[in-house]
Amino acid sequence: MARLAEALGLAPGALRGYGRRAHTRSDHLGQVAKYLGWKQAATGSPEMKELEQFLTDRAMEHDSPTLLFNLAREYLMSAKVIRPGAITLAKMVGAARAAAGELTSHKVAHLLTTQVRSDLDLLLKVDAGLGCTRLEWLTKPATEASSTAVKTSIDKLAWLRAMDAHQLDLSALPNERRRFLAQVARRSTNQGLERRRERRYPILLAFVAQAAIDQLDEVVALFDQAVSARESRAKIKTDEALVERAKTGEARQLLLQVILPVLADPGVPDERVGGLLRERIGMGKLREVTTGGWKALPKDHGRLSEMASSYSYLRQFTPPVLAAIDFHGGPGTAELMRAVAILKELNRTGGRKVPDGAPTVFVPTRYADYLEKARKGGDDTAFRHYWELCVLLGLRDGLRSGDVFVPGSRRYADPATYLYTPEQWEPRRAEYCRLVRKPAMAAEALEQGKQELHTALAELETTLAGALPDDTGAVRLDDDDHLVLPPLSAEDIPAEAKELKDELAGMLPFAPIASLLIELDARTKFLDCFTHAGGKKLAGSPELKRNILAVLISQATNLGLAKMSEASGISYDTLAWTMEWYVREETLREANTCVVDHHYGLALAKVFGGGTMSSSDGQRFPVRGKSVTGRTMTIHGGQVLSTYTHVSDQWSTYGTKIIVPTAREGHFALDEFLGNATDLPIVEHATDTHGATLINFALFDLVGKALTPRMRDLTRVTLVRDDTPTEIGKLYPHAGPLLGARWNEALVAECWPDLLRMAGSLKFGQATASLIVGKWSAASRQNTLATALKEWGMLRRTVHTAKYLSDPAYRRKITRQLNKGESLHALRRDLHYAQQGMVTKPHLSQQTEQAWCLTVLTNCVVTWTTEYYSKAVLDLRAQGRDVPDEVLAHISPGHSDNINFFGAIHVDVEAELAKLSDGWRPLRPAQLRELGL
Repeated sequence: MARLAEALGLAPGALRGYGRRAHTRSDHLGQVAKYLGWKQAATGSPEMKELEQFLTDRAMEHDSPTLLFNLAREYLMSAKVIRPGAITLAKMVGAARAAAGELTSHKVAHLLTTQVRSDLDLLLKVDAGLGCTRLEWLTKPATEASSTAVKTSIDKLAWLRAMDAHQLDLSALPNERRRFLAQVARRSTNQGLERRRERRYPILLAFVAQAAIDQLDEVVALFDQAVSARESRAKIKTDEALVERAKTGEARQLLLQVILPVLADPGVPDERVGGLLRERIGMGKLREVTTGGWKALPKDHGRLSEMASSYSYLRQFTPPVLAAIDFHGGPGTAELMRAVAILKELNRTGGRKVPDGAPTVFVPTRYADYLEKARKGGDDTAFRHYWELCVLLGLRDGLRSGDVFVPGSRRYADPATYLYTPEQWEPRRAEYCRLVRKPAMAAEALEQGKQELHTALAELETTLAGALPDDTGAVRLDDDDHLVLPPLSAEDIPAEAKELKDELAGMLPFAPIASLLIELDARTKFLDCFTHAGGKKLAGSPELKRNILAVLISQATNLGLAKMSEASGISYDTLAWTMEWYVREETLREANTCVVDHHYGLALAKVFGGGTMSSSDGQRFPVRGKSVTGRTMTIHGGQVLSTYTHVSDQWSTYGTKIIVPTAREGHFALDEFLGNATDLPIVEHATDTHGATLINFALFDLVGKALTPRMRDLTRVTLVRDDTPTEIGKLYPHAGPLLGARWNEALVAECWPDLLRMAGSLKFGQATASLIVGKWSAASRQNTLATALKEWGMLRRTVHTAKYLSDPAYRRKITRQLNKGESLHALRRDLHYAQQGMVTKPHLSQQTEQAWCLTVLTNCVVTWTTEYYSKAVLDLRAQGRDVPDEVLAHISPGHSDNINFFGAIHVDVEAELAKLSDGWRPLRPAQLRELGL
């Protein structure tokens, strides 16, 4: 009130009477709404009925109440309708979820015949041969890409196909609804599903339909990894051979330095050359160098020949894969697909010789000599080996790019099937354009894009024109008109920021990690998010909370359940039961959202940032044992996996994903960003150079957000113009020459409706962003939509680059945000300390749960620290100290020195709460701080 009065030029007392009259606030609200063009919606009004239908439609796609609540808020904002009370909106979300459940049962009722019900019930019976239920058997993924794992995966696929799971048509249900039901089946026990009675059948139906797709994807993925592993092995051995060859070549080169001067000296008679060389070099050295000969290497340095040594191993699983999977080819793959068909027939009949006329045009140039040499030498066996290896490698590469696809698959499907069909998209188009504020018409979108382009180029032109040649700290052009981008100067951090942080850290109370979590739950109720897998709500008993907290700590710190049982005194069986029934990815996500939302509401968090910007980055963790997500990387000293986290400008982590460390991280930048269910109003996302792909630039913009990566090697980035070089040069004499390509706006205009359809498919959950980004990034030039998407991305990249070069504050903001994400890596390392930080979980689902446990604990530490920093700041200000927000903005809450993660872990909820005074711990007294205690 004091700040508002100051802004209005009034005495604070003049505002004290505001609102005493009953209708003042409502009258003013009406006036403000009228001025802004907003409207209120009463119960039963057309606006509320439209919202009910919108929520029901979205509830069929997303089951998360928090996400539905946020989608409702976005919808009301786009329609300029004042949001009703939170309780009213929450009730509407609950009604929408209930309606979605009833609608689900109605839509699959026609599929649940007597035979189907009987087949589904078999999933819950123990199979004597397997020693477990088929449900448990199907939910155990492979842990390595071996021939045995591939064949086991094929057996699962065959069993699912025998019950026609791959032919079940659940298209009446949205993709997200099917995924949710399938997840319920995976997380529930057979007893829990049996207790659901009739409600279990839609769940099991969705599970087997999804399992058929997942199993198909697993077979193809294992095939890819197993073939690639042998190729990598061949590369490593070839590289080692090249190193040895280089050593021998060095010795021969040294001999040439002796031989060539003698041969070139006309004063040495011919009959003396041999004797002179033998005398100078020595016979022993000559024999050593000439031993073994020196053969010319093939174009691939012998890699395919080395891979042929693994032919027998590959034959253990590749014929079953080719027999089980129906591969289809896109444009330009006709010859490869004909070769695949021939290889399938050879496998079926036991043929050994590749028939004459078998296609070889798909064989890369570097391998063609192998086939030609074998054919000329009449070596049919060698030709078969090399030709079959080329077919397998070509098939692998086609699957990665999308040129080869598998009908019925999700990950390896025809890329066009990831999107809404034009018929599905049409009723959603207007709503989507309103949500993301994008023009539906191509001409308007192009004009809008060109205006942004020229605005950014004008700023860049001003920067380059004003830069002096000797100003080494400015972005400028050198004497050859080449762009010079100097390193960004260090951020001007106030000197008192570090002193203030040390002082605030000294005021924080000391707390064991369990006590911290218990205290934070008292304020956030994040433990209420851990619901029973059978659908029952959390009872809220102190004992159950204790068990959940123990599981969270055991996974986040990497202690494991056995060690946690020893440290806490809680039995292993109790911890295992709690983890099975309560700690799952969906409950961890909900709990994390609860903590992040609480942190977002703190006043000090607003000082750190507005919650409108985030960043993402990968962090490597060592892996012990077999895992399909782990890869051996020399730079990290062994096998590792990567956790890809999304961090807000308030230091909170709102997204976590386990990815293969060798995969391109930029493919996953949109996944958690679009799936953000927190209150954080993020509109801008920063990445390092890994995320600066054309596809990412385009898709971020098309979903109404901004990608702002930190980019290196900007001199190599192609920037675009919308006119001829001459005309652009007239407008921008300095910046114009940097624009190396003409933007193809005609292609963008032609594909604009499909670009919106693609972005809408991501926004509304029809497709996973990483699939779209990965496939379209590797798509061939014949893919018009992919080319148009990259053209739009080139425009957005040019706009970003021009702004990045012309505005140092913009660059510094991006760097500051990326540094926040990297700073939290250290906190995660501190938390994940046990077993030398090695991940021992073999399966992706287990690794994902552990990563989310670590994320929840990280956010709890950040939130708890932010709260006590706030109390410390208030204490200092009460003493008359000037603690400006500008200094506080440079302080990190990723502080863990006063938190104990080690030793005995006592989780006593009631006892810990009893220690608090009005729910808080006292700050550390000044006397203790002065003594260093």
